Order: sequence, then structure tokens, then C-alpha cells
Amino acid sequence: MKKIAVLTSGGDAPGMNAAIRSVVRKALFEGLEVSGVFNGYQGLIEGKIEQFQLGSVGDIIQRGGTILRSARCPEFMTEDGRAKAMEQIKLHAIEGLVVIGGDGSFKGANELVKLGVPCACVPATIDNDITGTEFTIGFDTALNTVVDVIDKIRDTATSHERSFIVEVMGRDAGDLALWAGLGGGAESIILPEKPFNVDAIVNRLKSSTSRGKKHSIIVLAEGMMSATQLAEILKKEAGIETRVSILGHMQRGGSPSARDRVIASQYGARAVETLLSGKKSSAVGMRNHKVVDYNLEEVFTKREKLDLSLVDLAETLSI
Repeated sequence: MKKIAVLTSGGDAPGMNAAIRSVVRKALFEGLEVSGVFNGYQGLIEGKIEQFQLGSVGDIIQRGGTILRSARCPEFMTEDGRAKAMEQIKLHAIEGLVVIGGDGSFKGANELVKLGVPCACVPATIDNDITGTEFTIGFDTALNTVVDVIDKIRDTATSHERSFIVEVMGRDAGDLALWAGLGGGAESIILPEKPFNVDAIVNRLKSSTSRGKKHSIIVLAEGMMSATQLAEILKKEAGIETRVSILGHMQRGGSPSARDRVIASQYGARAVETLLSGKKSSAVGMRNHKVVDYNLEEVFTKREKLDLSLVDLAETLSI
């Protein structure tokens, strides 16, 4: 193998730049040529490919977002779109591809694998919802962002003696809500992985009030429902007034945490190593605190269950 390329796809996540840096510098260290593909799979189709040198990734380890940028690409999901991408891969003599992103990005890589392109995938999503790895790039930074916001909201909630609903990202995964709720001392955490019980939430809020507690924080994963919907349910079912904070895309931004920089560096280097070892279809990640690689197909199996014992712990500690 003489030349590889790297692209980022899907939603951005803090630490993507650190992963790009790692891929490029590891590849150059190993004597490979390496190119960056701009704008994800759309850029691959359009040939937005540029050869990188050491300086191309200088001073980016601390930056959020992705210097390669990202774009949704419905065209790539068609045979014609993938055929155009293959033309560019052959034109630029790319022999292996590192894809940094989430589940959708991995599915795109899997389509290229079927066409004979060796791919190594690096999990980068704040949702932390990639099967096969305990942690994805961006999750830790987003988690710290959310906990910081909860701390600030708690100050206001205490001052005004109010209950707040904090809606966080997560789509169908409750990892961010669960960890942020526990880390932020929330009274209730609502997740897609656990049945919604409005009576239990109401009882917890009333119990807190009866013992003199002046405020409550409810952390809600967006995949369950919107914070506005939950506020309406609590008002209708129990006459409880709440305030709503929807954090939105601020959770994706910001300088990556030290942990995200480290695992991004580890994942990126391991991705290059898997390509050099001759593996045609791989994903990298972390298991039992060690960086591993595994077959890409494993990503598309059923996701591991969330550790709901953390919900029980959060409820115990917030009595």
C-alpha cells in the first residue's frame, strides 16, 4: 500500500481534527502518501481531494469541528453516486480509506468495501452509539459541555425555586443524557432505553418538594420526546410548572477534551495500522480500556444495552 485517504462524514464531533492529524502523521511516518477528502462522501464524488503533508495538520489537535468539513450526501446512497466515487478513488490512486464519523458514515464505508476499497472506520459521534466500542470520539467533550450547562442552570433553578428540563442530543441513544444526568446530579433522567413513566417523575418531584427541596433538574434525551412536550405533560398530569432548556448544536462544538484528543490520536493511528496489515474492512474502538480493531460488520449488529444501573444510582443519589 502506497497511498491512503481520510474523510469525515455525518455530524461533527470534537476530536475529529485530532483523529485527522493522527491518521495523516501516522501514515507519513510509515512512508505512505495521504490525502484529505473534503466534504465527506460528497467531496469523494466530486473529487475534492488534496494531498496532505505534515504541515497540513499542524495546530489542529485543539480545534473543534473538522478541517475536512462534512456534508450529507444522498447521492452516495445510489449506485451511480458510488460509481462516481470509485472513479475518483481510481483517479487519485487511493488504495485505502479512513472514514471518521458515526453509524451512517460506517455504512457508506461498508458500501465501498463491497466495491473492493479497503476501509478503516474511526467512531466519532457525541451520541456514543457505535456498536463494538465503549467510547466514541466527541462523547467526553459533549458530556462535559452538558454537565457545565446543568451546573449553571442549577444556580438559576435554585435562585428561582424552579424545576428545569434539559434536553440533550442522543437521537435513539441515551448515553449522553445518562452520563450527564448522573454527573450533573439530576433528579430524573429520561432515556429511549427505559420506559417512560410520568407518575414516577411526578412522585420524585413532589417528594423533593415535600422535604423542602427548592429545585429539580430533569435530563431528557431528545430521542424520547421534546422538552416542550414533557413540560406540557407534567403541567397537564400534575400541575407542575417547569422551564425548558434545549441545548442543541452547542453540544457538538468547542475544543475537545484531553480524553477525546488522546483516544482520537489512538484511534487514528490504529486505523492506519489496520490498513497496512492488509485488513479490508475494520473499525477501531475501545474495549476494557484498550484500543482494538474489529470487523466492520460488527457495527451493524444489535447495539449493546445501556448500563441502566447508572439510572438507579442517579435516582438513589438524588433523593
